Amino acid sequence: MSGTGFKLLATDGTARRGQVSTAHGTFETPAFMPVGTAATVKAMTPEWVAETGAECILGNTYHLMLRPGAERVANLGGLHEFMNWHGPILTDSGGFQVMSLNDLRTLTEEGVRFRSHIDGSYHDLSPESSMDIQRLLDADITMAFDECTPFPCEKDEAAKSMALSMRWAKRSKDAFTERDGYGLFGIVQGSVYQDLRQESITALTDIGFDGYAVGGLAVGEGQETMLEVLSYTLPELPDDRPRYLMGVGKPDDLVYAVARGIDMFDCVLPTRSGRTNQAFTRRGTVNMRNARHKDDKRPIDPDCTCYTCTTYSRAYVHHLVMAKEILGMMLLTRHNLHYYQELMAGMRDAITSGTFDVFQAAFEKDYFGEDIEPL
Repeated sequence: MSGTGFKLLATDGTARRGQVSTAHGTFETPAFMPVGTAATVKAMTPEWVAETGAECILGNTYHLMLRPGAERVANLGGLHEFMNWHGPILTDSGGFQVMSLNDLRTLTEEGVRFRSHIDGSYHDLSPESSMDIQRLLDADITMAFDECTPFPCEKDEAAKSMALSMRWAKRSKDAFTERDGYGLFGIVQGSVYQDLRQESITALTDIGFDGYAVGGLAVGEGQETMLEVLSYTLPELPDDRPRYLMGVGKPDDLVYAVARGIDMFDCVLPTRSGRTNQAFTRRGTVNMRNARHKDDKRPIDPDCTCYTCTTYSRAYVHHLVMAKEILGMMLLTRHNLHYYQELMAGMRDAITSGTFDVFQAAFEKDYFGEDIEPL
């Protein structure tokens, strides 16, 4: 095959069940990709990540180009060998991180010049250099270099930003080294403006990519607006390519986005929450600092089959959290990632069996229901 492959296995309404094939194996969709920013999913070993059910993870071009450096990673066998993760890896282009530097970066048609947050040194990042860095990292899925349009944003500013990203998308495609099992995804921009999103989709599909991401969301617009953008964006994307919603999100975000046709997600939320004492459960979130847990012999979630819930009590996890022991962060992160992967597996099964509406109703009742006793 040339590039990555995508097989659509089932649909239920606009929800989709599929499989993405890459040089380092396949992963089932809808998929949630844990974030391994600096070649590690924080507080987890690669083996633990795999045990949660995750099949594809995300690495970060910006952070890895600064430390340890893409050439060094390449000389050490590529990102898979370097971090001992032998499944698929997607790398973002670095655009979002660079844009968030604000006064530490300068944007031109050529690309972005920025100052490192580590030592203040200057670096340049362009569509061409981003493609080269991601090739050196040996990413299975490379993301086109784009400007993440801020929110809120006036329409003329959003149009200018989107047009620049489309020119960069063409340069990314021209600079990408095509290889079997290695794919390049384009990124739809246009903020909250439907005609700009349509213009972006037309430009990207004319160029042609192995997959299409919806960018410029989860930047403060709120869930209702995000879902509205997805509702008019996704029907315009090719059915035979995976659709990736970048940087999302909460469990309910995932369910509602899958219902509209999203196939792939990434977000720091389950791992960051694990490091800040929050556990995700079928009945909502649980703050493990709460004193009510200190004598509780139950697991975090009695229905959960993860290592944390089958081995340790709430009382012990609460103790670790209050004592600021590293193990507390590790156990909570492991649980949260397991919960997210179990949620994705449940959605895949529901789409296959044609019962996604039943799944969504049960999820909402458990996660938000006032008549359900909280854990």
